[in-house]
Amino acid sequence: MKALIPVTHGSESIETVTIVNVLRRADIDVTVASIADTTSVDATRGVRLVADCLFDAVAAQDFDLIALPGGEAGARALGAHKGVMDKVETQRMQHRWYGGICAAPALALAPRGLLDGKQATCYPSFRDALLHWVDRPVVVDGHCITGQGPASAIAFALALVEALCGEATRRSVAEALLHHAT
Repeated sequence: MKALIPVTHGSESIETVTIVNVLRRADIDVTVASIADTTSVDATRGVRLVADCLFDAVAAQDFDLIALPGGEAGARALGAHKGVMDKVETQRMQHRWYGGICAAPALALAPRGLLDGKQATCYPSFRDALLHWVDRPVVVDGHCITGQGPASAIAFALALVEALCGEATRRSVAEALLHHAT
């Protein structure tokens, strides 16, 4: 299984690192791809992240999952990036997994119609951008998975693991993380 996590300046550091870490614990081949002009990006709270590559290097590849981290500035930039959003649209059309957490559902996915007809969640202050906002840490609707924010990052990432690898793998990873709310 292959997952793409696009990042840029302003991506939420807790969410980005948590998603990548949890997916890799499930032996998912994760690619962190920067849409900035460098692989080093300044995420939230002064955390510097180093992506595996620039987005253009993997733009033509297929992925089983594309997950967008939040952070208001980062989510806005991802939502404005034609290459990333076209790729997420292709995921939806081909019934492959996609999603976002925190500000990403509201600022990147919803404006492109990627949440139309779906229940979804996001950081509560952005809920008016979603047609069918649900006040839950994680919402799975079809092949779309959304999460509320930093505190729900592990639950969001575990939902991604379950989508790609099944319940047994999710449970195993959750137990190793001492995440008991499973």
